[in-house]
Amino acid sequence: MLSILDALAVWSATILFTEHKYIFLTVLIVVTAIINFVYLSEKAYPLRYILPGTFFMILLVVYPIFYTVYVSFTNYGTGHILTKEQVIEQLENRYYLPEDTQDFSYQAFKLPDQSEYAILLEGEQANLYLAINQQLEEITTNDPRLIDNDGDGNIEQIGDYELLSRGELLKNLSTLQNLELPFNDNILRMKSLAAFSLYRQQYEYNGTEDKILDLKNNISYFPSEGSFTSDTGDELLPGFRTFLGWENYLTLLTDDRVQGPFLRVFLWTFEWAILSVLTTFALGLFMAILLNDDSLRFRKLYRVLLILPYALPAFISVLIWRGLLNTEVGVVNQILEALSIDAIPWLQSIFWSRFALVMINLWLGFPYMMLISLGSLQSIPDDLYEAAAIDGATGWQRFKTITLPLILVSIGPLLISSFAFNFNNFNVIYLFNEGGPPIVGAQTPAGGTDILISYTYRLSFESGRGADFGLASAVSIVIFMITAVITWFNFKYTGALEEVKENV
Repeated sequence: MLSILDALAVWSATILFTEHKYIFLTVLIVVTAIINFVYLSEKAYPLRYILPGTFFMILLVVYPIFYTVYVSFTNYGTGHILTKEQVIEQLENRYYLPEDTQDFSYQAFKLPDQSEYAILLEGEQANLYLAINQQLEEITTNDPRLIDNDGDGNIEQIGDYELLSRGELLKNLSTLQNLELPFNDNILRMKSLAAFSLYRQQYEYNGTEDKILDLKNNISYFPSEGSFTSDTGDELLPGFRTFLGWENYLTLLTDDRVQGPFLRVFLWTFEWAILSVLTTFALGLFMAILLNDDSLRFRKLYRVLLILPYALPAFISVLIWRGLLNTEVGVVNQILEALSIDAIPWLQSIFWSRFALVMINLWLGFPYMMLISLGSLQSIPDDLYEAAAIDGATGWQRFKTITLPLILVSIGPLLISSFAFNFNNFNVIYLFNEGGPPIVGAQTPAGGTDILISYTYRLSFESGRGADFGLASAVSIVIFMITAVITWFNFKYTGALEEVKENV
């Protein structure tokens, strides 16, 4: 296995070196050297068991985090995907058809059963040119490769290349249109079905002054914030990736077009997570207390029925609820109308959409809270309740001073984890209403029920101006920092509860 890995590393290193990817080449050499040292040296024997997990942790956790941080400081997105060098290469490969262009009549030839072409061109001065494998050369009528089988003056064959009929020419038209034949400093390209024409290069890069010159219009474009821009503000497309510093983060805080929707989404995310945890925990605990009563008949049946929402796949349940709450044909509104109650705009109103989402998440989440609460209730000694009853404590007092504190010792960390989960609960939000309805006047694709994670997704893939991965990554980092704080609080709170448990 190590030999195979080293062979692949040598092969990859050769490619990286020839393509001048020196950073990736260095990383490849260092990683390969570490792997060889770990598995060949007796001193590093314990690391053999640690290395695989560490490698995948770096690959799947650490690297994505650092790459997201890097992207958040750039303008990476639609129109700014390529590097500056790639953009320059694309622009220099653009040509235009000048007014004084030269036209060339042509005949196309092709090798049988192959995708190789020969093009015979005749200029305005009856000059002949032959292009084979896009290599153009000037020839004479006496060239031995030109074959006139029937002596009628028309060339039927060039070497092994056979003349294409008009029908065959149409079949191969897409390939012929992509042919570019170098001709002095210009190129020959197909202008129409009957002729090739001389095209000129439109853009040229001046490395000394770091500018793009439009040879057609005599305009200079200089790099500015990821685009080559003229003095009048015109930009050449595509743009290129560049470092923006804190601009994406400042946009979230200062740009009114982004700040307004972002703050609304930010606040709703916390409201959503808090409401989801409180409602599911309250209903789950209530059901657990009922099911924990030994005098309740058919307890096993109730447990089976109440666990069903948790057993069904969440995405199926959400889609079913979306159909039930459809404003026009949903069963819920049909029942309301039968009771002479106006139909509720579940999908069109921000308030009712949020209300519906909280109810749907309550349906999906209370069985989990019921299970963990039921387990915690059964771990509380009955002696505590008997002692409280002897002291004259009411049912509410027993719940307040015994049940709730001891349950929180067990499931408090799970409630914090549930908060973090709902903070990033993309599935319910997106499947129900795709984060809609839209916020009126928002310049970014933000909806009234979007939370930060769905807002990030829509910024990345559903923006009307194209994807803005830089801004989306900045939002992702904000989410990451919030989740990190929640995790820290979880560890701290867990330690505090353990102290409470010991005192009890």
